[in-house]
Amino acid sequence: MARHAKAYSKSRKSLPAQADEMALTETCKLIFNILYYYPDLAENFSASIPHIFKILTRIGVLKPPLQAPVNTLINALIPLDLENKKSKHLGINPVFPKFDQNHNIELLIDILHQAITSYKEDDLDHIAAPVLNLIRKIYGFAPDGVRRYMQWLMLPTDADRKKPLGQLDTLSARLLRLSTSPMLPTMRESISALMFELSDNDANKFVHNVGYGFASGFLLSHNIAVPQTASDAFSSPGDTGAPAINPITGQRLDMEEPHDTGPEMTQEEKEREAEKLFVLFERLKKTGVVNVKNPVEHAVEEGRFEELD
Repeated sequence: MARHAKAYSKSRKSLPAQADEMALTETCKLIFNILYYYPDLAENFSASIPHIFKILTRIGVLKPPLQAPVNTLINALIPLDLENKKSKHLGINPVFPKFDQNHNIELLIDILHQAITSYKEDDLDHIAAPVLNLIRKIYGFAPDGVRRYMQWLMLPTDADRKKPLGQLDTLSARLLRLSTSPMLPTMRESISALMFELSDNDANKFVHNVGYGFASGFLLSHNIAVPQTASDAFSSPGDTGAPAINPITGQRLDMEEPHDTGPEMTQEEKEREAEKLFVLFERLKKTGVVNVKNPVEHAVEEGRFEELD
């Protein structure tokens, strides 16, 4: 891998020949397959981590972004000991280089962003899922500063809340839309899990960040306690000066468009609607399917019903 990295050094005026790129692709495939079947050998390949990131940096973001050799470089990183658990001889973790701790993760997030805008939605499950999983893996052991930077890049901002979350063309909005896509069973789960992890694995923060509409399905499917009411996630004593947020859509209330409810109902119209409801409740009661009590009958029993002349 070090030899491949030399071919991508800054001193070279041109990128490597196609034959060199093909050799790099095969090397990456070899690393992935060895560690897929023999994960205990990951420590032996840790020295290749800085070289892989160096090559990714020199290649940059291609169009389309996940063509070879970028996709195979990303696949090769996934089974490696990125957390540097066993390979202490590397010193500073190469995932977070000394010159800029955010450099590598920013590049990966940029690749992800370009991927979800470049490929068809139904192709993303097998094309973009690996880079998304790599980002999740790195977030799990990233330093606090890098985590905060990732949260800033990937979670909805105040600008996103001018519309219901998921309606703009920002990275967070695109990810939220994909998190509900029926065509992406793998990626939609990974996106929701990433958003939950970016919210410090806290259900209240999760609902606050993405809105109850996007959060509820993930929380319920994973048996995670959901805030008793959606608005609980937005009630914070220290946030008294923050704008009010619609807890379901995540949009700022002062940005919501007024709903035209039409002219107010006349007294005669109200009486007709009440009569319809009365009949419906009586019919439902007679079916015996559910045990319901007519609200008018309930009001009479409680003495809240007043007969007018």
